[in-house]
Amino acid sequence: MRFLATATVVAFAAASPAFSQEKVDYAAIQKIRDEALGSNSQVMETLRQLTDVIGPRLTGSPQLKTANEWTRKQLEDWGMANAHLESWGPFGRGWSFDKSSVTMVSPQGQAAPLIALPKAWTPGTNGAVRGKVVRPGRLESEADLEKWKGKLEGAILLIGDARELKAPEKNLFERYDENELAKVSQFEFPRPRVVPGAAPGQPFDAQAFGRRFAFQKTLREFLAKEKVVATIEASGLDAAMIRIGGGGSREKGEEPGPLALVMAAEHFNRIARLMDKKIDVELEIDVKARFHDDDLNAYNTIAEIPGSDPVKKNEIVMVGAHLDSWHPATGATDNAAGSAVAMEVMRILKDMKPKRTIRIGLWTGEEQGLLGSAAYVRDHFGSRPTPPPDARGLPSFMRPPAGPITLKADHAKFSSYFNLDNGTGKVRGVWAQQNAAAMPILEAWIKPFADLGVTTVSVRNTGGTDHLSFDAVGLPGFQMIQDEADYDTRTHHTNLDTYDRIQREDMMQASAVMASLVYHAANREELFPRKPLPKDAIPAPAPSPSPAAKKK
Repeated sequence: MRFLATATVVAFAAASPAFSQEKVDYAAIQKIRDEALGSNSQVMETLRQLTDVIGPRLTGSPQLKTANEWTRKQLEDWGMANAHLESWGPFGRGWSFDKSSVTMVSPQGQAAPLIALPKAWTPGTNGAVRGKVVRPGRLESEADLEKWKGKLEGAILLIGDARELKAPEKNLFERYDENELAKVSQFEFPRPRVVPGAAPGQPFDAQAFGRRFAFQKTLREFLAKEKVVATIEASGLDAAMIRIGGGGSREKGEEPGPLALVMAAEHFNRIARLMDKKIDVELEIDVKARFHDDDLNAYNTIAEIPGSDPVKKNEIVMVGAHLDSWHPATGATDNAAGSAVAMEVMRILKDMKPKRTIRIGLWTGEEQGLLGSAAYVRDHFGSRPTPPPDARGLPSFMRPPAGPITLKADHAKFSSYFNLDNGTGKVRGVWAQQNAAAMPILEAWIKPFADLGVTTVSVRNTGGTDHLSFDAVGLPGFQMIQDEADYDTRTHHTNLDTYDRIQREDMMQASAVMASLVYHAANREELFPRKPLPKDAIPAPAPSPSPAAKKK
């Protein structure tokens, strides 16, 4: 997932007393560095298994369930305790595809293969089918649909306009320089919230967005009834890169609509230009896609290194990343990279006898709204009431919390959670998530990794991934600051998100840094400091007295 940083509080000075007093175990760091940065590293082999061997891992798909079971067994084979899959849901229908072939067969003399991939949760074609391309223009209201009623059977709809493709405005691969890291570490006044659907510089219109969101179900039902063969949209990237996500519906029994394709912008533009010249275009489409209804739940992979201290062993430090991906490639930078690093952290630390229990969570459903990590936090640490249905049609991820936090007993035993999910980029520091008390601690812990480029702790929030599930209930959850690399320009949710785009040295560096952070949190004298809980938080119920205690 993509990050978004904001800030609301001022950082502590590096020379604060807490900074100078925070313990750093250099002997442990040496062991960690030797294991993570040397020939014993396993992080790339783990990554290879998740990408080349297992492949894309869409939540609910057979491939993700294979990844769940493989990660569970690998962690167990490495010596982790309590390795298991934890069910959450229902998530909905699974989906996978095996083939996507699109060919322009007319006009005569211009037949050509075209690059296009299906959106998740849309059906295939049951073999090769041909259809004439139609450009219906806007389909945003019941009135728009009425104009085309009875006119679209067998058609392939080209949705949207061609766009001019210009030279790239930025480098395809970028790293932070020192000036940029200095800016990241500075206080930044809050900005207006940027929400999908808002025009640049304009306030978000929740009602308009809700209407558009709700209308998609009506549109799917209409297109299916009209027997449309497929819809085609242009990719938002160029150079034959396809950035894609979900469409249709994963609700069992709900109409998914026709096949929805996203096409390389260059090929989309060619079709559009031909049609602008009143030249008919016919395509042949053969997409093999399947829904999976045998199990509507999804699963997180959980395992742990038991704590060695008689008292602190009941306290918890967590490391994690999301295991699921989208389907156009093998989900390497988003986010097999983070999962492989989190697993490598556990492998590195398994024999170092941490005082607190260290637990790994490999989450699913992240791409659909942090669903797996949110379910885990809700089941183990604390929750807010589920937002009620919104009359404006807003999806759940856009509705504000509906009530106070209700705490569970393990909330008080939790120390901190460390997450990795911004691609292959080298770790450059930590987003402190407005937790000012965390700043001097994290600064002390990253100082031994300055030679590896880790120099920055920023008080700013960063969003878009699973640490937010912990932060939402008042638990310390942190995401790493990472080099951009080519995450946004080439790999994020695209057909280029493969093993080849991963930087080996960055993965090894990230493993060392995160293992050290987790180790120090597990051995710190006190639990990690927290931001204040809201005043209306509902405390966990007192534990029931044991039978022996009752007799006394």
